[in-house]
Amino acid sequence: MHFDYRLWGFTRGVRGRIFFAVLIGVLATTLGVARLALLGWLIGLVFEGRNVTTLILPLFVTACVMVLRGVFEHWRTLVAHQTAAIVQKMLRRRVYDQIVALGPGYTGRQRSGELVLSLVDGVEQLETYFGQYLPQLLVSAITPALIFAFVAFLDLPVALTLFIAALIALTAPALWHRFDTKKSQERQDAYAEFASEFLDAVQGLATLKAFGQSRPRADLLADKARDVFRTTMWVLATNSLARGITDTAIAVGAAFALGLGAHRVASEQMELTALLIILMMGVEIFRPMRDLRTVLHQGMVGLSAAQGIYRILDAQPPIVEKTTAVEPVDPQPTVSFESVRFSYPEQRHRVHDQLDLSIVPGERVGIVGASGCGKSTIVRLLLRFYDPDRGTVRLGGYDIKDLSLAALRRQISVVNQDTFLFHGTIGENIRLGRPEATDAEVTDAAKNANIHEFVSGLPQTYDSLIGEKGIKLSGGQRQRVAIARALLRDSPILVLDEALSAVDAENEAFIQKALDRLMKGRTTLVLAHRLSSVINCDRILVLDQGRVAESGNHSQLMASNGIYANLMSEQAREADREQPEEKASLEIEVSPSPQPDVTEDISSVPTEGIIKAEGLNWRQVVKILMGHIMPWKGRLTLTFIFGVLRVVAFIGVGALSALIVLALKNHAPYTHYLIGLAVVAPLSGVLHWLESWIAHDMAFRLLAEMRVGVFRKLDQLAPAYLVRRRTGDLMGIATQDVELVEYFFAHTVAPAFVAVLGPVVVVFILGTANAWIAAALVPFLLAVGLSPFLMRGSVDHLGSRSREAAGELAAHAIDSVQGLGEIVSYQQETSRGDQFDALGEHHISLRLPFFGQLTLQHTLLEIFTGLGGLAVVTTGAFLVGTQSINAGLLPLLTILAMAAFLPVSEIAQVGRQLADTLGATRRVYALENEPVPVVDGPGAQESENSAAITLSSVNFSYPGRPRRVLADVDFTIPAGKTVALVGPSGAGKTTLAQLLMRFWDPSDGVVTLGNTDLRDYHLDDLRSRIALVAQDTYLFNNSLRENILIAKPTASDTELAQAVELAALSDLVKSLPQGLNTPVGERGTSLSGGQRQRVAIARAFLKDAPVLILDEATSHLDAISEQSVRQALDQLKADRTTIIIAHRLSTIRDADIIVVLENGRVVETGTHADLLNNRHLYARLVSHQLGGVRATQAVSA
Repeated sequence: MHFDYRLWGFTRGVRGRIFFAVLIGVLATTLGVARLALLGWLIGLVFEGRNVTTLILPLFVTACVMVLRGVFEHWRTLVAHQTAAIVQKMLRRRVYDQIVALGPGYTGRQRSGELVLSLVDGVEQLETYFGQYLPQLLVSAITPALIFAFVAFLDLPVALTLFIAALIALTAPALWHRFDTKKSQERQDAYAEFASEFLDAVQGLATLKAFGQSRPRADLLADKARDVFRTTMWVLATNSLARGITDTAIAVGAAFALGLGAHRVASEQMELTALLIILMMGVEIFRPMRDLRTVLHQGMVGLSAAQGIYRILDAQPPIVEKTTAVEPVDPQPTVSFESVRFSYPEQRHRVHDQLDLSIVPGERVGIVGASGCGKSTIVRLLLRFYDPDRGTVRLGGYDIKDLSLAALRRQISVVNQDTFLFHGTIGENIRLGRPEATDAEVTDAAKNANIHEFVSGLPQTYDSLIGEKGIKLSGGQRQRVAIARALLRDSPILVLDEALSAVDAENEAFIQKALDRLMKGRTTLVLAHRLSSVINCDRILVLDQGRVAESGNHSQLMASNGIYANLMSEQAREADREQPEEKASLEIEVSPSPQPDVTEDISSVPTEGIIKAEGLNWRQVVKILMGHIMPWKGRLTLTFIFGVLRVVAFIGVGALSALIVLALKNHAPYTHYLIGLAVVAPLSGVLHWLESWIAHDMAFRLLAEMRVGVFRKLDQLAPAYLVRRRTGDLMGIATQDVELVEYFFAHTVAPAFVAVLGPVVVVFILGTANAWIAAALVPFLLAVGLSPFLMRGSVDHLGSRSREAAGELAAHAIDSVQGLGEIVSYQQETSRGDQFDALGEHHISLRLPFFGQLTLQHTLLEIFTGLGGLAVVTTGAFLVGTQSINAGLLPLLTILAMAAFLPVSEIAQVGRQLADTLGATRRVYALENEPVPVVDGPGAQESENSAAITLSSVNFSYPGRPRRVLADVDFTIPAGKTVALVGPSGAGKTTLAQLLMRFWDPSDGVVTLGNTDLRDYHLDDLRSRIALVAQDTYLFNNSLRENILIAKPTASDTELAQAVELAALSDLVKSLPQGLNTPVGERGTSLSGGQRQRVAIARAFLKDAPVLILDEATSHLDAISEQSVRQALDQLKADRTTIIIAHRLSTIRDADIIVVLENGRVVETGTHADLLNNRHLYARLVSHQLGGVRATQAVSA
């Protein structure tokens, strides 16, 4: 058996507890051997003709030893589990701290699924290693010496024989350690790859479904799941071989020792009583090795999981704080970049090349440039997510490498381009900026971000849950929460990275005015494409080719007619483009539009997003799992056969041994029994290996199918279901929960059959010998077999609650890893880690009582097993005294009686362990049983007007929320026409697009495409007719090529190249180290926001569908890229039905029809000119968008 020195290193601080548990274990082992030695001694006394009345005291002492052995074993196990919990807690925090230390620069290039798998499941898998395997290994290491010392008093040659067998059983499996380690690493890699791909697929399910690629992705996951199966079986092969060696060494060692003892008794070199003692001890003397073998599987999984933990702990942080780092009290809020050169790791493209810039205290500086020019990289370098390859970044005159990370980040508040909100309440997300802030300060920040009125309309106001990544909020609402967070932090330096890109014009104008007030006297960097965001800056820097190409204020840069003028001239002309009468119509009173009439909380159905482990009892669980296993009848039958033969062989070893003793007592020949023993002893080990291999092969094949089944069900439920769930928890179901079901498939079905058949046969045999012997045994068998089922309540409850707690832990970890940039920017590493610790503590607080219950039941089982054997000896002694049975049969009957407990104890052990399986199956079943909200239609025929869209009296409410998001919406989009949907953030624009994709169905009313109700279409057929460019672009952890080809996997290279060109991606492709084959990272993190958006547009070009939906499709693009893309889109829109959802006037003004939404209702429709003349909501939105620009231009003039 293998001892992992590195894992031993994690036990520093608790080794005293481990050795104490080992000491108790050694005492328990000694008592365990003593109890059976006493049984042998008692039988020897019966052989001598002692009356049963003279055996009362020895019987009582033996019973006490049996009880005491159970107490010590219970004590040892509790201490071991408590010690494991301490190690787990320390290790989990250590891994979390290491991930934080590695920082966003590291995690951005890793798979978050893999990191979280190690952080949560990996540490959890080590519980068995630290709580059972390690203490048992140490006890087993001492056992050979104990065996020798104990048996040497009886007979030295036999003692040496048992000592050698024990050493072989303990050390021979270590020969496979190197091969085992390699295969464990491969298994961990495959498991992590599956988890990462699963998480990626689930988080991008809406994108997969929009392009009809969810089924091919399920096939990919099936391949990954089968890789887990294959690598697991390789690990199992080496472990099973080790287990087979142990089993065989134990059985052969015991048999050889008995044969040697028999020879020595026959030659009068040894007493028959001593041989009786050795017979009764039998394989029990090897009990520690056998117990170690039973936890070998969990040890195998733990060692595999440790490989992922090592990988994280061995990683070198890209950013290291100097030991001499300084913490200036109040540094000047100045920023400078001096000859900075920077390329992202593993990329040849130089983002910054001799970048020089400086910002003085209180200066507001805008930074503009084409998408991907390095604007956001400035923020990452300033926060020290990365260090420049050359040059210096300074803050307050200090090289930021000389500052502590805390001192540096304390000076900066950031609103990132990619807004990340954590699962929790609105108030908690705002307070991330300053956790100690008062309610009044939080409210003030929310007011300045123009989110307060919306929040105040919710019944739970700032305590409203917003879902994972703020999924229950619109894009604009999420951005305003992020702005409130930055304003609350109130740092000397404020960085706004495309902070208003998802905000509508009216909110933008309001927020911009608030920011103008707050930015006075504060050093501010504004990174933006919108002219309205930078036009009032003191100075504007234009980035091009990795350096500052132009510098000046708006008027100066426009007059120079350079890059800036080229970027901003289109937006600058917007204010002057209206006709005089239209300008007059805009001169209306400007006031904030009324907030939506929100009458219920966005989280009106309280849920923390974790799937509950409720609703099934263990009988129903068994029925469900048997439904999964029945198609595998062939392997199941083989498992039954080998299971029965294995128990028969095990009993046969004891029975043949007892018959040898009987022959010796009667001075009869026993050689034929020795030959039988020589055959059966190794056969028992081989049969056990075969049963285990086939059972596990069947089990892990089933697990692979179950893992994919989880994704296929989510495919049916998404994206509606994902709004109220947490993807970390869903990943936990496909990994941890499904893994726990293995215990039923591999360790329950065949043992359950044998547990019934074996004892029945044994009781029948005992009954034929004497009915009283059988009657003495049956109550103990029933007590052992039924106790786990009669004592299930508390164990099942704790097992189910702990599965939920593990899901919560995984969900929190995913949030933390994917939101690490926000955590370190706002210096919440410790508080977030403390939250993680608290969730871990809660999980442990459920697991320790759970283990306590299991240990108690195991103790009772051991005591009943021993007392059952003692009852047979006692009854037998009485019957021998009355001459009802032959004394020579008593060893055989006792061994048979105790052998009957083997299958019963195994199934009882399984019955207890099934509590974890019960909780896991409840969660898997809860997912499987979830009603599908959108079902496939019967199929629709092609119509002449196939691209016309009509919405008739459409009402829609999100599940569990009574407020209507859309109310009585009616409008028609003629085939080939372009319709723009406009309105304030949260008005229902994106919801309409999702109804057209049938991500949801209307609560009332009808949506038709080509005069056919959408519900009549096959889902894939419907979605093949629509190309969606979503507001939040999702890219998968594949190459750029694969991400574009999602839209049309069969596209030719020519079609792909054309889509790349039309989406203005050609220059990006040329700059990438592997061109189109360059990986884009998880969620496209290696690309800028504008580059990701252009990938989404390329998908739309490649799909070439008759209906086009553009949801804020160009919001992250610079003007030049937007103009190029818009010209291409104009060509694409020709003869296509197009729906544009946007805030920019340039995007919507030329639409054939503009539909204005407010509070889920259509309040206006018409052309741009008509709606301006109406002087209602649309005119007010346009006025806000143009007003700031026009005012500044007037001042400049």
